[in-house]
Amino acid sequence: TFTVEEAVETIGFGRFHIMLFLIMGSTGVVEAMEIMLIAVVSPLIRCEWRLQDWQVALVTTMVFFGYMVFSIVLGLLADRYGRWKILLLSFLWAAYFSLLTSFAPSYLWFVLLRAMVGAGVSGHAQGREENKQIIATCSCSNPFLSPGKVFWLAGSLLIIGLASVVNPTLGWRWLIRIASIPGILLILLFRFIPESARFNVSTGNTGAALATLQSIARTNGVPMPQGQLREPPKERRGRFKDLIHPKYRRTTLQIWIIW
Repeated sequence: TFTVEEAVETIGFGRFHIMLFLIMGSTGVVEAMEIMLIAVVSPLIRCEWRLQDWQVALVTTMVFFGYMVFSIVLGLLADRYGRWKILLLSFLWAAYFSLLTSFAPSYLWFVLLRAMVGAGVSGHAQGREENKQIIATCSCSNPFLSPGKVFWLAGSLLIIGLASVVNPTLGWRWLIRIASIPGILLILLFRFIPESARFNVSTGNTGAALATLQSIARTNGVPMPQGQLREPPKERRGRFKDLIHPKYRRTTLQIWIIW
C-alpha cells in the first residue's frame, strides 16, 4: 500500500509540476493586479467624485475586509466541497464583480463592488496553498517555491504599467476592464488542474484520488507506485481554539503580528 504523499514522492518532479507551477503562479499575478488596482485608480476617483482622504482610504479597507471575511467562509467551503470548485468559483466571482466595478455609477457602488472583488480574490489561496504543498512534497522541486513569489511582483508591475498607459488615454474604467482579462483567461486553464488528491482521500473518495495520481504520473511519463492507495488514519480536524492553546499560543501571536 501507499499514501498520497508517498505516491507524489515516487512520481517525482516533471511536466505536471511545471504546468501546475505556472498556472497557480499566474493566480498570484491576477491577485496582485486586483489588489494593487486601487492604488492606481484612487487618484482618479478622488477627482471624479471629489472624495475626502477617509473616503479614499475606505475603498482599500473594504477590499481587505471582504478578503478577511470570505477567506474564512471559502476556506470552510473548500474543506467541504473541494479546492478546485472553490478556486473556480472565486475566479468567476472576482472577474464578475471587477467588471461591474468599471460601471459603478457612484462612490458607494464602487466601494461595495470592490469589497466583493476582495471577497472573491480571497478564494485564490485555497487552491494555491494546496498546490504549493504538492510541489514542496517533491524534494527535488523546492527551488521552485521561492521564484513563485515573483508572480506577485510581476502582477504589481503589470498593473502599474497598464495604468501609466490606459489612465491618461482611456480612463480608469477601461483600466479595470483590461485588468480583468488575465483572470478571465486563466479560468480557461483550470481544466488542466485536478482536484486535490489529499482532499479526495480525506473525504473517502480514494478512487478519485487514485485517478488524479495516475494522471500526474502519465503527464510526467513515469509509472505509479506498486500497491493500493490507502487512507491515512482519521484524525481530529483542527479547531480555532487550537491556535490559542498554550502549546501554540506564542507561535500564533508571532505569526499574526508578522502578517
